[in-house]
Amino acid sequence: MPIKPLGTKAYGSIPHLPGSRTGPADRTITAGQARICTERKRDDRDRVIVQEKLDGSCCAVARIGDEFVPLTRPGYYAGDSPYLQHWLFAAWVAMNRSRFVTLADGERVVGEWLAQAHGTFYNLPHDPFVVFDVMHGTQRRPLEYVIRFTAAAGLKMPQLAGVNGPYPVEDALHRLDPRIHGAVGNIEGVVYRVERAGKVDFLAKYVRPDKVDGKYLPEISHQPEVWNLWHGRPVTERFDVDQIKRWKEQHDKGKG
Repeated sequence: MPIKPLGTKAYGSIPHLPGSRTGPADRTITAGQARICTERKRDDRDRVIVQEKLDGSCCAVARIGDEFVPLTRPGYYAGDSPYLQHWLFAAWVAMNRSRFVTLADGERVVGEWLAQAHGTFYNLPHDPFVVFDVMHGTQRRPLEYVIRFTAAAGLKMPQLAGVNGPYPVEDALHRLDPRIHGAVGNIEGVVYRVERAGKVDFLAKYVRPDKVDGKYLPEISHQPEVWNLWHGRPVTERFDVDQIKRWKEQHDKGKG
């Protein structure tokens, strides 16, 4: 069985705002938390931040000693995934190792890997890894910490709708520009990040009710994979896919 290098998930599930499109396993924040996000803060110690919700595969890069380990959301090594999109992520991390040297031992950077189209298609004007959190254990770093990391790494964060909320959902969505990350069609939704006294208190997300999850994924569409564009070219063209597949075959044989 594959192992989890951190011994746990790389990232958990963000609960939904009331009115967001949910699935059977999803949970919703409390009415009080929803008011903080969209209507009224508890007091001046609250800070309500809203960012675009991107639609890809949640992945992470963890610093373990001097190694920078690419992980899927459940916490497994990305190279052990059955999916090509995660092998590409492992290859991208290997090629971009220097971008993660500012991580402390035990820290991980979490983001959306936008190589393969899931429910939204993107023509990306930047790298396909977009950072939304830096974590140590279960603790999220505050927004300014994430901003400093991404600036030093030359990576992007999900676009900000605002940093001084609360913001009603429709207002937050109206503040976003699909061109920033190259979404073709509607933006999927927004993520609310509530910090209190300088620490992350809770997160919540809103997904448009008309969003169709994974409509481009082969297991749903029954069609071949759809790869997002990266500066106008399919993401796969930026990699030697045949070489990566040969590496994967050797990797799996070595484990056997």
